[in-house]
Amino acid sequence: MKRRNFLKIAGAGASSLAVAPALAQDVLELRMTMSWIKNSPGTGATAARLAKRIELLSGGRIKIRTFGANELVSAFEVLDAVGSGTAELGHTASFFWQGKMRASAFYTAAPFGLTPQEHMVWIYHNGGQALWDELYSPFGVKPFLASNTSIGMGGWFRKKINSLDDIKGLKYRMPGLGGEVMRRLGANAISIPPPEIATSLHSGVVDAAEWLGPWSDLAMGFYKTTPYYYGPGFHEPNGAAEFLVNQEVWESLPQDLQQVIETACIAEHAYSLTEIDWANPIALAKLISEHGVQVQQFPADVLEAARAATEEVLDELANTDDITSRVVASFRQTRQTQIEWSRVSNLPFLEARAS
Repeated sequence: MKRRNFLKIAGAGASSLAVAPALAQDVLELRMTMSWIKNSPGTGATAARLAKRIELLSGGRIKIRTFGANELVSAFEVLDAVGSGTAELGHTASFFWQGKMRASAFYTAAPFGLTPQEHMVWIYHNGGQALWDELYSPFGVKPFLASNTSIGMGGWFRKKINSLDDIKGLKYRMPGLGGEVMRRLGANAISIPPPEIATSLHSGVVDAAEWLGPWSDLAMGFYKTTPYYYGPGFHEPNGAAEFLVNQEVWESLPQDLQQVIETACIAEHAYSLTEIDWANPIALAKLISEHGVQVQQFPADVLEAARAATEEVLDELANTDDITSRVVASFRQTRQTQIEWSRVSNLPFLEARAS
């Protein structure tokens, strides 16, 4: 790497000189901030593992110092931190930026949308990455698909949900497009940073909360005050997380180090997805047998109303700005092709296997 490029990278974080990137024997030292509790099961551990993958694949030319939520910036400040150079790297979820760019939520999940494998189809093969790059470019970051928590659960509830009427007035922690759908069903959908979910649930700030799936939820201890665990996670059929790189840093990297980062993200996405699909059923069995958790299914009228509200939300988004309209169109086109294929492949097979 040319020295002027290293100096350019170091200058990107001048506002935080105490932990600024350093040039030492051709080693690039970068900071990664995340929206997760450091080393927490699933997301936190994935972020740490991704940092290590990049270090190893780079042959030690890149060193990454990781910061959990609230250590360098808060969970909801990761995008701005990476774009400004307060941190050069970030591990987070795209639906946290819905207030800044309405289409961002699609890159984590959309209700009744794409499964993890179908999401990869969109990103890698049907133009999803190019649109993502365009969407994030004004914020000075380059995004990558970097891990996945698989299909989520619907969340933890103090009381049973017997019908759509029980959703009305419910204080429900649910961010992203799922939160907008629940608002249309009458819930008071609230976006709470991940480190604060358990406290908010236990203290009664919210009546219900979704996070990820059994493995991560078990570690958070939600079962201590909310015994009803609802599915399916129609709001989050895909749990994609994103790895963000400061745009100036990205452009200054030589091609081989850019490839190192891309390859590490692909590898970590595959590993984390299979890890959580292995860990979730084990954790669910423990929640039921050791903690008395009652697994419930959302009533049919809730799912029907949520499905209708989802299409209304997508229609409205498709008629906003140009980039959002193109993201929605691309997402919907991918979803339709995958629905048609799954009708003759995955769905009949899964039904036959289950029976």
